[in-house]
Amino acid sequence: MGFYLIVLVTVLTHTSFKGSKVLISLYAIELGANPFAIGVLFSMYSLFPVFLSVYAGKLSDRFGFRPPMLFGACGLMLGLLLPFMLPQLATLYFSATLIGMCYIFYMVTVQHLVGSFGEGVDRTRNYSIFSLGIGLTALLGPTTAGFAIDLIGHRSTYLLLALLPALPVLVLLFLARLLPKPQAKPARKPEHRVLDLVKNAPLRRVLIATAIIETGLELFNFYLPIYAHSLGFSASRIGIILGSFALALLLVRIVMPRLVGHSSEERVLSLSLFLAAGTCLLFPFVSSFVLLLVIAFVLGIGLGCGSPLSMVLAYNRSPAGRSGEAIGLRQTANKATEVAVPIIFGSIGTAFGMVPVFWLDAVMLAAGGALMRKDAHSAKRVE
Repeated sequence: MGFYLIVLVTVLTHTSFKGSKVLISLYAIELGANPFAIGVLFSMYSLFPVFLSVYAGKLSDRFGFRPPMLFGACGLMLGLLLPFMLPQLATLYFSATLIGMCYIFYMVTVQHLVGSFGEGVDRTRNYSIFSLGIGLTALLGPTTAGFAIDLIGHRSTYLLLALLPALPVLVLLFLARLLPKPQAKPARKPEHRVLDLVKNAPLRRVLIATAIIETGLELFNFYLPIYAHSLGFSASRIGIILGSFALALLLVRIVMPRLVGHSSEERVLSLSLFLAAGTCLLFPFVSSFVLLLVIAFVLGIGLGCGSPLSMVLAYNRSPAGRSGEAIGLRQTANKATEVAVPIIFGSIGTAFGMVPVFWLDAVMLAAGGALMRKDAHSAKRVE
């Protein structure tokens, strides 16, 4: 029961988090921000997590799961309340910074917790179920934010999203007995450094692939609202397009364990990245609502396996006793990408338009597919 309770509360918190990223883009546009300014806003979500992710993993290795998850959920609520109380563009920067700084403790810890529930195929299955929950939030968050904006406005939507983490906070405060109580880990020896994990070649390749996957996800979440808004689509329609992407995430994650069972994590991830790369080549030439729904769905199929499989591979390739730290390092790669991508691609888009942005992303995704394909061949030779 504890595992499914964790998935449930994470669905609520992450729906709020995902909705806030759509809301902040559209609210910033409403307040007169350009793509570069919106890119900086998106980067603020990930600025502090670049430095805090590994630390969050160390905390979960040593002290367990509940305290950092509670800290993250409360910080998420507070960050969402700020724009409701002070509806200004400057407040959005503080909101994004606070949400990112706190919520990373929740996400690193819960990903570590899911990995601790089983071994081998069971671990892949658990990450698949957890990723289904995360995929559901990619559907619920944007669509909830989009329809709420049209119905009650940007400011009230922030209040609505701030209410969602309330139940997870209550569960973590009063129903902690239903959660697993892992034994605290002793402090690591001084000679164990983060650099040791980076020097681990198999783990390092996973981290590179993780950053590339995150580039594709972040680019879609960042640019789709801007691109669709430029075509004159309403917030509701933008939410539906993002929901199409999320629906594909859900569907592909349902069949992911079976795909891995017939092949391997590396091979499935490689083929997924190649599909995503091909889709990105077409994206900037699509302007109708129906075609955007279709292409968003196909891109979701391509990127849907990325996050859960990279979590499994990071956990499996981590040294004994340092799985939380490895998950944190994976998040560091994610967040460093999330800082750089909106600013870099926002600048490129402002100067040159959409085409080079999506084509450059296609090149990066194809490179990640090639990297994982090489890993798949190496694993097959070892067998």
